[in-house]
Amino acid sequence: MATQTFNHPPLEFRTAWRALQALIADPEDTVQVFRIMRALTGKSLWKQYVKFRKTPIGQQILRERRELLATLADRAALTKLPEGTLGKSYIDFMEREGITAEGLVEASAETYDEFTDKDLERYVMRTREMHDLWHVVTGYGRDGLGEVCVVAFSYGQTKSLGFAAIALMGAHHFRKLFPGSRIFRAAWKAYRAGCRAKWFPGLDWEHLLTQPLDDVRRELNITAPVEYLALEDVIRETRPAPVITVPAE
Repeated sequence: MATQTFNHPPLEFRTAWRALQALIADPEDTVQVFRIMRALTGKSLWKQYVKFRKTPIGQQILRERRELLATLADRAALTKLPEGTLGKSYIDFMEREGITAEGLVEASAETYDEFTDKDLERYVMRTREMHDLWHVVTGYGRDGLGEVCVVAFSYGQTKSLGFAAIALMGAHHFRKLFPGSRIFRAAWKAYRAGCRAKWFPGLDWEHLLTQPLDDVRRELNITAPVEYLALEDVIRETRPAPVITVPAE
Protein backbone atom coordinates (compact mmCIF):
# COMPACT_ATOMS: atom_id res chain seq x y z
CA MET A 1 0.00 0.00 0.00
CA ALA A 2 1.50 3.31 -1.07
CA THR A 3 2.75 5.75 1.54
CA GLN A 4 0.74 8.96 1.60
CA THR A 5 1.10 12.27 3.35
CA PHE A 6 -1.29 14.05 5.66
CA ASN A 7 -1.17 17.64 6.80
CA HIS A 8 -1.79 17.42 10.52
CA PRO A 9 -4.40 20.01 11.50
CA PRO A 10 -3.30 22.49 14.18
CA LEU A 11 -4.66 22.05 17.68
CA GLU A 12 -7.46 24.59 18.12
CA PHE A 13 -7.85 24.93 21.87
CA ARG A 14 -10.25 27.89 21.80
CA THR A 15 -12.59 26.08 19.43
CA ALA A 16 -12.43 22.98 21.61
CA TRP A 17 -13.16 25.01 24.76
CA ARG A 18 -16.22 26.67 23.24
CA ALA A 19 -17.52 23.31 22.05
CA LEU A 20 -16.88 21.76 25.48
CA GLN A 21 -18.92 24.49 27.13
CA ALA A 22 -21.75 23.94 24.65
CA LEU A 23 -21.62 20.19 25.22
CA ILE A 24 -21.85 20.61 28.99
CA ALA A 25 -24.85 22.89 28.52
CA ASP A 26 -26.53 20.29 26.28
CA PRO A 27 -25.05 16.78 26.59
CA GLU A 28 -27.26 15.60 23.71
CA ASP A 29 -25.65 18.08 21.28
CA THR A 30 -23.55 15.45 19.53
CA VAL A 31 -22.33 17.96 16.96
CA GLN A 32 -20.14 19.50 19.67
CA VAL A 33 -18.39 16.17 20.23
CA PHE A 34 -17.22 16.09 16.65
CA ARG A 35 -16.14 19.73 16.81
CA ILE A 36 -14.01 18.94 19.84
CA MET A 37 -12.51 15.89 18.20
CA ARG A 38 -11.71 17.87 15.05
CA ALA A 39 -10.17 20.72 17.03
CA LEU A 40 -7.91 18.40 19.03
CA THR A 41 -7.07 15.80 16.38
CA GLY A 42 -3.44 16.77 15.88
CA LYS A 43 -1.24 13.82 14.91
CA SER A 44 -3.26 11.15 16.70
CA LEU A 45 -5.63 10.51 13.79
CA TRP A 46 -2.82 9.85 11.33
CA LYS A 47 -1.01 7.57 13.78
CA GLN A 48 -4.16 5.52 14.32
CA TYR A 49 -4.81 5.32 10.59
CA VAL A 50 -1.29 4.13 9.84
CA LYS A 51 -1.68 1.47 12.56
CA PHE A 52 -4.98 0.40 10.99
CA ARG A 53 -3.42 0.12 7.51
CA LYS A 54 -0.77 -2.23 8.85
CA THR A 55 -3.29 -4.76 10.18
CA PRO A 56 -4.57 -7.58 7.95
CA ILE A 57 -8.21 -6.67 8.65
CA GLY A 58 -7.51 -3.00 7.99
CA GLN A 59 -5.99 -3.83 4.64
CA GLN A 60 -8.95 -6.06 3.81
CA ILE A 61 -11.48 -3.38 4.75
CA LEU A 62 -9.75 -0.77 2.63
CA ARG A 63 -9.33 -3.16 -0.28
CA GLU A 64 -13.01 -4.16 -0.17
CA ARG A 65 -14.08 -0.53 0.43
CA ARG A 66 -16.29 -1.70 3.26
CA GLU A 67 -18.84 0.67 4.75
CA LEU A 68 -19.69 -0.27 8.33
CA LEU A 69 -22.67 2.07 8.20
CA ALA A 70 -24.35 -0.13 5.60
CA THR A 71 -24.24 -3.05 8.04
CA LEU A 72 -25.32 -1.07 11.09
CA ALA A 73 -28.16 0.64 9.22
CA ASP A 74 -29.62 -2.69 8.04
CA ARG A 75 -32.03 -2.99 10.95
CA ALA A 76 -33.97 -5.85 9.40
CA ALA A 77 -30.87 -8.03 9.09
CA LEU A 78 -29.65 -7.21 12.60
CA THR A 79 -33.06 -7.97 14.10
CA LYS A 80 -32.95 -11.47 12.58
CA LEU A 81 -29.68 -12.34 14.33
CA PRO A 82 -29.95 -14.80 17.25
CA GLU A 83 -30.64 -13.50 20.73
CA GLY A 84 -27.45 -12.83 22.65
CA THR A 85 -25.33 -11.94 19.64
CA LEU A 86 -23.60 -8.58 19.49
CA GLY A 87 -25.66 -7.57 16.47
CA LYS A 88 -29.00 -8.36 18.11
CA SER A 89 -27.89 -6.67 21.33
CA TYR A 90 -26.81 -3.64 19.31
CA ILE A 91 -30.10 -3.22 17.45
CA ASP A 92 -32.06 -3.75 20.68
CA PHE A 93 -29.93 -1.04 22.30
CA MET A 94 -30.48 1.38 19.40
CA GLU A 95 -34.24 0.85 19.37
CA ARG A 96 -34.51 1.08 23.13
CA GLU A 97 -32.60 4.37 23.11
CA GLY A 98 -34.45 5.73 20.08
CA ILE A 99 -31.34 6.36 17.98
CA THR A 100 -29.98 5.22 14.63
CA ALA A 101 -26.56 4.65 13.12
CA GLU A 102 -27.36 7.38 10.61
CA GLY A 103 -27.68 9.91 13.42
CA LEU A 104 -23.93 10.04 13.95
CA VAL A 105 -23.45 10.73 10.24
CA GLU A 106 -25.76 13.73 10.45
CA ALA A 107 -24.08 15.05 13.59
CA SER A 108 -20.60 14.91 12.04
CA ALA A 109 -21.50 16.18 8.56
CA GLU A 110 -19.60 19.47 8.91
CA THR A 111 -16.55 18.09 10.64
CA TYR A 112 -14.37 16.13 8.25
CA ASP A 113 -14.83 17.60 4.81
CA GLU A 114 -11.23 18.18 3.79
CA PHE A 115 -10.00 14.64 3.14
CA THR A 116 -8.44 13.89 -0.22
CA ASP A 117 -7.25 10.45 0.91
CA LYS A 118 -10.32 8.24 0.52
CA ASP A 119 -8.82 5.43 2.59
CA LEU A 120 -8.21 7.84 5.48
CA GLU A 121 -11.75 9.12 5.10
CA ARG A 122 -13.07 5.55 5.16
CA TYR A 123 -11.14 4.87 8.37
CA VAL A 124 -12.49 8.03 10.03
CA MET A 125 -16.07 7.23 9.05
CA ARG A 126 -15.68 3.67 10.27
CA THR A 127 -14.41 4.72 13.70
CA ARG A 128 -17.23 7.25 13.96
CA GLU A 129 -19.82 4.58 13.27
CA MET A 130 -18.38 2.23 15.91
CA HIS A 131 -19.37 4.51 18.81
CA ASP A 132 -22.62 2.83 19.80
CA LEU A 133 -21.08 -0.62 19.33
CA TRP A 134 -18.53 0.40 21.94
CA HIS A 135 -21.39 1.26 24.31
CA VAL A 136 -22.86 -2.21 23.90
CA VAL A 137 -19.59 -4.11 24.21
CA THR A 138 -18.25 -2.15 27.21
CA GLY A 139 -21.57 -2.01 29.08
CA TYR A 140 -21.60 1.77 29.49
CA GLY A 141 -25.03 3.29 28.88
CA ARG A 142 -26.08 6.47 27.12
CA ASP A 143 -26.55 8.31 30.40
CA GLY A 144 -24.19 11.21 31.02
CA LEU A 145 -21.80 9.16 33.14
CA GLY A 146 -21.89 6.33 30.62
CA GLU A 147 -20.88 8.73 27.85
CA VAL A 148 -18.01 10.05 29.97
CA CYS A 149 -16.83 6.49 30.56
CA VAL A 150 -17.07 5.49 26.90
CA VAL A 151 -15.05 8.57 25.98
CA ALA A 152 -12.46 7.78 28.68
CA PHE A 153 -12.29 4.22 27.31
CA SER A 154 -11.84 5.69 23.82
CA TYR A 155 -8.92 7.80 25.04
CA GLY A 156 -7.29 4.65 26.35
CA GLN A 157 -7.71 3.12 22.91
CA THR A 158 -6.65 6.05 20.72
CA LYS A 159 -4.77 8.63 22.86
CA SER A 160 -6.74 11.36 21.09
CA LEU A 161 -6.72 14.61 23.11
CA GLY A 162 -10.33 15.23 22.15
CA PHE A 163 -11.47 12.17 24.06
CA ALA A 164 -9.34 13.16 27.06
CA ALA A 165 -10.81 16.68 27.12
CA ILE A 166 -14.41 15.46 26.95
CA ALA A 167 -13.85 12.82 29.62
CA LEU A 168 -12.15 15.21 32.04
CA MET A 169 -14.66 18.02 31.61
CA GLY A 170 -17.58 15.62 31.80
CA ALA A 171 -16.27 13.96 34.95
CA HIS A 172 -15.64 17.37 36.55
CA HIS A 173 -19.15 18.50 35.66
CA PHE A 174 -20.84 15.43 37.10
CA ARG A 175 -18.74 15.46 40.25
CA LYS A 176 -20.09 18.95 40.96
CA LEU A 177 -23.65 17.75 40.34
CA PHE A 178 -23.22 14.61 42.44
CA PRO A 179 -20.80 15.45 45.27
CA GLY A 180 -19.43 12.44 47.03
CA SER A 181 -19.96 10.13 44.06
CA ARG A 182 -16.84 8.43 42.74
CA ILE A 183 -17.16 9.88 39.25
CA PHE A 184 -13.46 10.23 38.53
CA ARG A 185 -12.80 6.68 39.73
CA ALA A 186 -15.37 5.33 37.26
CA ALA A 187 -13.84 7.39 34.43
CA TRP A 188 -10.30 6.35 35.37
CA LYS A 189 -11.30 2.68 35.42
CA ALA A 190 -12.89 3.14 31.98
CA TYR A 191 -9.64 4.63 30.68
CA ARG A 192 -7.64 1.73 32.10
CA ALA A 193 -10.11 -0.72 30.54
CA GLY A 194 -9.50 0.95 27.19
CA CYS A 195 -5.76 0.49 27.63
CA ARG A 196 -6.13 -3.21 28.45
CA ALA A 197 -8.64 -4.16 25.79
CA LYS A 198 -7.84 -5.19 22.25
CA TRP A 199 -7.61 -2.31 19.80
CA PHE A 200 -11.23 -1.69 18.78
CA PRO A 201 -10.60 0.39 15.61
CA GLY A 202 -8.78 -2.54 14.02
CA LEU A 203 -11.48 -5.17 14.57
CA ASP A 204 -13.69 -6.96 12.07
CA TRP A 205 -16.95 -5.64 13.48
CA GLU A 206 -19.00 -7.07 10.63
CA HIS A 207 -17.98 -10.54 11.80
CA LEU A 208 -18.22 -9.77 15.51
CA LEU A 209 -21.84 -8.68 15.10
CA THR A 210 -22.75 -12.30 14.37
CA GLN A 211 -21.01 -13.64 17.50
CA PRO A 212 -22.37 -14.06 21.05
CA LEU A 213 -21.81 -10.86 22.99
CA ASP A 214 -20.31 -12.71 25.96
CA ASP A 215 -17.76 -14.36 23.65
CA VAL A 216 -16.92 -11.00 22.06
CA ARG A 217 -16.29 -9.47 25.46
CA ARG A 218 -14.00 -12.32 26.47
CA GLU A 219 -12.11 -12.11 23.18
CA LEU A 220 -11.62 -8.36 23.53
CA ASN A 221 -10.70 -8.52 27.24
CA ILE A 222 -13.76 -6.59 28.43
CA THR A 223 -15.09 -7.10 31.94
CA ALA A 224 -18.14 -5.65 33.72
CA PRO A 225 -17.73 -1.91 34.52
CA VAL A 226 -18.25 -2.36 38.24
CA GLU A 227 -17.36 1.19 39.33
CA TYR A 228 -19.72 2.71 36.76
CA LEU A 229 -22.63 0.37 37.53
CA ALA A 230 -22.32 1.12 41.25
CA LEU A 231 -23.29 4.77 40.63
CA GLU A 232 -26.95 3.97 40.09
CA ASP A 233 -28.19 7.40 41.14
CA VAL A 234 -25.93 9.21 38.67
CA ILE A 235 -26.92 6.85 35.87
CA ARG A 236 -30.61 7.30 36.64
CA GLU A 237 -30.44 11.10 36.90
CA THR A 238 -28.40 11.64 33.73
CA ARG A 239 -30.27 9.41 31.33
CA PRO A 240 -31.38 11.26 28.17
CA ALA A 241 -34.79 11.12 26.61
CA PRO A 242 -34.94 9.32 23.23
CA VAL A 243 -34.04 11.80 20.50
CA ILE A 244 -36.06 10.21 17.68
CA THR A 245 -38.54 7.46 17.04
CA VAL A 246 -37.10 4.57 15.05
CA PRO A 247 -39.48 3.66 12.25
CA ALA A 248 -40.81 0.14 12.24
CA GLU A 249 -39.51 -2.13 9.50
